[in-house]
Amino acid sequence: MKAAIVYESLYGNTRAIADAIAQGLEGVAEPHVMSVEEAGQTQPTATDLLVVGGPTHIHGMSRKPMWELAVKDALEHPEKGLVPDAASGGPGLRAWFDFLDKATGKAAAFDTRLKGNKLVTGHASKGIAKRLKQHGLELIVEPASFLVDEANQLLPGELDRAREWGKTLGAALSPAP
Repeated sequence: MKAAIVYESLYGNTRAIADAIAQGLEGVAEPHVMSVEEAGQTQPTATDLLVVGGPTHIHGMSRKPMWELAVKDALEHPEKGLVPDAASGGPGLRAWFDFLDKATGKAAAFDTRLKGNKLVTGHASKGIAKRLKQHGLELIVEPASFLVDEANQLLPGELDRAREWGKTLGAALSPAP
């Protein structure tokens, strides 16, 4: 089986989670992790599983103007220790979904977000899941959130939790014995 893991990442947290999810899928599926920009050059729906994730900005999926402000802020204030991800600056998930073909198959959604109540922080995975379903894909698990702190660093244990979530995805893909 093949799995495509598409991510949008601003500071590298979502990319790190995508890589950890791929590690959890190994042995069940052949995972291919790609930025949303790379995914825009292909149609990654031709897989057994499409996993899509992005950072949460203002309660949902990022929007280009806010994303550009965040990158500008990071570059103008290096003392914050935030470095834009090498794949940042692409079209973003919203634009990518606009060009994604309809498909059939299995899917999963995740996000990175600030630790706190979802009602306060929001969670991009909800919008990602909705878009995946609109494109004809079947969600095999509930959307997942992986948490960052106020300094925008992944909380301890989140990469391990992402690997375990990847194993859960693999188990959901595997036929029952």
